[in-house]
Amino acid sequence: MSTSGISDGAEVDERGGTAKGESSGSQAEGKGAAPKERSVRLVLLSLMIAVLLAMLDNMIVGTAMPTIVGELGGLEHLSWVVTAYTLTTAASTPIWGKLGDMFGRKGVFLISIVIFLAGSMTSGAAQTMGQLIGFRALQGLGAGGLMVGAMAIMGDLISPRERGKYMGMMAGVMSLAMIGGPLVGGTLTDQLGWRWAFYINLPLGAIALVMVTSVLHLPKKRTPGRIDYTGAVLLTVGITMAVLVTSWGGTEYAWGSATIIGLSALAVVCLVAFPFVERRVAEPILPLHVFRSRNFSLVAVIGFLVGFVMFGAMTFLPLFQQGVQGASATNSGLLLLPVLLPMMVVSVVTGRATTKTGKYRAYPIIGGALIPAGLFLLAQMDVGTSRLTSGLYMAVLGAGMGFLMQLTMLIAQNSVELKDMGVASSTTTLFRTIGGSFGVALMGTVFAGHVEDSMRESAAAGGQAGGGAAKLPEGGAQLDAASLEKLPAAVREAYEHAVAGGTHSVFLLAGACALLAFVAAWFIKEVPLKDSEAQKDQEPADPEGPADSARGAAPEGRAGIGA
Repeated sequence: MSTSGISDGAEVDERGGTAKGESSGSQAEGKGAAPKERSVRLVLLSLMIAVLLAMLDNMIVGTAMPTIVGELGGLEHLSWVVTAYTLTTAASTPIWGKLGDMFGRKGVFLISIVIFLAGSMTSGAAQTMGQLIGFRALQGLGAGGLMVGAMAIMGDLISPRERGKYMGMMAGVMSLAMIGGPLVGGTLTDQLGWRWAFYINLPLGAIALVMVTSVLHLPKKRTPGRIDYTGAVLLTVGITMAVLVTSWGGTEYAWGSATIIGLSALAVVCLVAFPFVERRVAEPILPLHVFRSRNFSLVAVIGFLVGFVMFGAMTFLPLFQQGVQGASATNSGLLLLPVLLPMMVVSVVTGRATTKTGKYRAYPIIGGALIPAGLFLLAQMDVGTSRLTSGLYMAVLGAGMGFLMQLTMLIAQNSVELKDMGVASSTTTLFRTIGGSFGVALMGTVFAGHVEDSMRESAAAGGQAGGGAAKLPEGGAQLDAASLEKLPAAVREAYEHAVAGGTHSVFLLAGACALLAFVAAWFIKEVPLKDSEAQKDQEPADPEGPADSARGAAPEGRAGIGA
């Protein structure tokens, strides 16, 4: 195990080498091995806590939102509580990754934790909906660095060959957050009040801060270089506009409205100008040379598509179970167990198998086949589908996602040099986040349009001319089981058929997109995973030289570059 970044009394030089007077072999053997192993586990535990914070927050807040609106008001701005967090998370992700590469990952990671905790504390103390939205944006800014920092630090400490089993554990933490978030959020809101949905982050974050500060010691950068401000602004504005388009299009504004067209045009201009700027600066915020690796480019595309499918499925599966199968919204986390448990188990098993064998190419192909299969099975559900049958369909989807969730990150990190680890982690996370934003937005438009059209047709067929139709809330939100029970039997039946038809369309769309991931997976090349020595042999780039200057310095460092 590569443990050069762990403090156990040994010093780490500025070039990322071993302790003075020690050989690399002595680090893995003898009396120092056990303390290092314990230190590695402590650091990984702190990283998992950070990932848990980033994933858990949105899941907890969702169940608290009705109570928040009841106290603070501002129902018309409700979507911004989520959008502000998502927007700043997505926009800041690549910037956090590059800052970690330039200034050192430990300090940047600690700053992101502090910002996240400050956002959590102020969100819990918010007195108006406007304040809550602003503080959620601050919290999202910190969250953008939590996931990226955790993955990049893991990439520094552990070689790709050994990293699979730990990434499987990370996937387990994510699944735990998805399952437990709504349950914890509901309990905290009912027992202590909605503000504790934010305050709960404070003790967890404090633990992560203490553990990272005391145990983790990474090599320091010799020269910070210059920040690519122009690239950062272009990327931030471009991503922000794209997220706003996907969040507002078809809900706040019509797709053909001047607002959506203007935002789309600005996003295109910024994102098109971005690569031209990046080619001309010494320290680009997103070095384009990482895309020269075929594997890196492929997993970026696959990550986008997996995000599209995963976030969409997590949104619309509960709609079907609540609107058609009559499940309670309070158990929304448990409703997703048939997806999340197979995803967690497969992620862990696949990670350990990758570590043991060093082989991974088959897993994206298997996952790429199972995901569309699961989605096409889910598309067959109707009002007569039992929970057992839908659970089996969901298990197929969850297993497919388990093969891809963390393996895409592993392949991306194995495809770049050590100096670009932060960029690789942030780019992979960014593509998945943007894919999720597009997925939820486009599927939401399809779902809402189908349900509204179906209800209108049912009302007209019943001679009601729309008067008795159950109208969906703005944005396509569902009616819960309690609300459905209050509807007339004919309207309730029409609504159930409408929701079943809407989810049918949504899952067909997701399945078609998932097929593209399956095709892309076949082109992944089986590049050997770097071991500990190959990773340590990679020298950081000379800050005074060109971006690619390190490539000629350490031929061994290119062993993991896919082409």
